[in-house]
Amino acid sequence: MKFSNPIVSGAYPDPSICRVDDDYYLVNSSFGYFPGLPIFHSKDLINWRQIGYGLTRESQVPLLSSEGADGGPLFSYMGIYAPTIRFHNGQFYIVTTNTVGGRNFIIQAEKPEGPWSEPLYLDQWGGIDPSLLFDEDGKVYITGTGSYKDAVPGVYQAEMDLSTGDILTERQLIWEGTGGSFPEGPHLYRINDFYYLLIAEGGTEYGHMVTVARSRQPYGPFETCPYNPVLTHRSISHPVQATGHADFVQAHDGTWWTVLLGIRPVGYPFHHHLGRETYLAPVTWTEDGWPLIGENGRIGLEMEAPGFFGGYDAGLSRFGRDGFDGGALGLQWNFFKNPPEQSYSLSDRKSCLTLYGTEYTLDDSQQLAFVGRRQQDFDCAVSALLLFDPVNDGEEAGLTVYMNERAHYEIGMRKDNGRRTLFLRRRIGSLWKVEREDELVATEVVLSIRSDSQQYIFSYSLAGQEWVIIGSGECSYVATEVAGGFTGVYFGMYATGNGKISRSPAHFEYFDYIQKEMI
Repeated sequence: MKFSNPIVSGAYPDPSICRVDDDYYLVNSSFGYFPGLPIFHSKDLINWRQIGYGLTRESQVPLLSSEGADGGPLFSYMGIYAPTIRFHNGQFYIVTTNTVGGRNFIIQAEKPEGPWSEPLYLDQWGGIDPSLLFDEDGKVYITGTGSYKDAVPGVYQAEMDLSTGDILTERQLIWEGTGGSFPEGPHLYRINDFYYLLIAEGGTEYGHMVTVARSRQPYGPFETCPYNPVLTHRSISHPVQATGHADFVQAHDGTWWTVLLGIRPVGYPFHHHLGRETYLAPVTWTEDGWPLIGENGRIGLEMEAPGFFGGYDAGLSRFGRDGFDGGALGLQWNFFKNPPEQSYSLSDRKSCLTLYGTEYTLDDSQQLAFVGRRQQDFDCAVSALLLFDPVNDGEEAGLTVYMNERAHYEIGMRKDNGRRTLFLRRRIGSLWKVEREDELVATEVVLSIRSDSQQYIFSYSLAGQEWVIIGSGECSYVATEVAGGFTGVYFGMYATGNGKISRSPAHFEYFDYIQKEMI
């Protein structure tokens, strides 16, 4: 039986996986979005259901520092990078890095859905992409990249005390990789008589690749795999590119698999806007004990599934309407940064998400009144019913196609010079334009964004009236190749006072996300 890649679509990069009996758990990077560290569960490696987040409290994941890990400026894509999830002695552990402030830390939980502990900070450990190995002799190894203070880029390692976070041995350089740029994303495994070191090289762009080394000792010397790179799509024509940053798991039937990230670029020049997604591929072992990924180092959009895969679970559909009827937001929703509590409510108006605009706008890498979800499909449509009566000039609310503070489109309602208008606006780098404004008498409007792989179409409808197309925007301008960063596009609901706290609540009565076949 075949399965389709990606197994988790949209901006879910840097996947890490662990198995407990016949249950599988997956975690991804979350960068500047909150809650952080989305956690998924599967029984078959194909059907994944999100069960929670590792970081649900501001005390766990402060995202509002004014500077990054190296003292430089703070960008929207900073935050939680490249986690590793492991299970040991009845406890789940996640080790990761918050580049806002620049600290590595570990959280733990008895259940993967949480609650997860407060961070145990590893202030003696630098770099990013930390990983853990619980060895058979009881030692715990932390493996990660070099920090900006290290003269030699490569993979560094030490023993640590898991109860205190103390580094117990000298931090040692154990492998520099095969010569590719940015050796990162390391994972150390003990398999039979060897310690295998799996890393990414080439940067998380089109030169990405996975390489392997092994040693009979945890600190080496490490022998380079003669088949390296064991995975890469660089310099080949393929619908999936930038494959890398992998993590191995042995399935409960004894087979081996890897999760990894990849992108689906479109157009020419190539660009990708859905972000780096999670893929699955089989791992086979050579007679001389080396792992090989996929088909001669390649993965496909369709591959042979594990023998225990019984078909797709229709109940996992991510499409449909959210009527905001519950006491909490669904797991698909994120805030940008740590949200002010007074900026949103699910109770101020029945069956509505209510946003209260902060002084910040979508051009600011700050605390926005914003609730969004990842775009997970090229061909899709979103819509929302907005009830909004702005009192003061500058107050606005609407829907946004949001990559970061330098690349976004929005369709919304605002008050300007005493007039209520419906507008379409673009922000592309330093270029800013209101594409169109229609004067609006009504305070209730349905906003819609339709997407294919090349463009977004923006439209609105008043009660009982036909749709009015107000404009379009190219997907390429909100793609990583133009906008930069490490995330993908979000569809978001937002509100702002444009420099002042907004006095006018923006009520969103529902939000629809539907795929092409349902449009």
